[in-house]
Amino acid sequence: MDQEIATNQLIELRIEHRDLDEVIGRLAVELDSDEIQLRRLKKRKLVLKDEIAQLESALVPNIIA
Repeated sequence: MDQEIATNQLIELRIEHRDLDEVIGRLAVELDSDEIQLRRLKKRKLVLKDEIAQLESALVPNIIA
């Protein structure tokens, strides 16, 4: 994967993760929020976290000491 493409994708994933965090925070304080929707958003946020970790790992060169 081209490093520039991976870096751009990483930025997009981080933005989406941050946006989801804000939405989840707002929904969590609402008394009449949809619990199923909240769980789906949290699950999506975890998936994004895993994708971010994989991309970060791919971007870091393997240096054997």
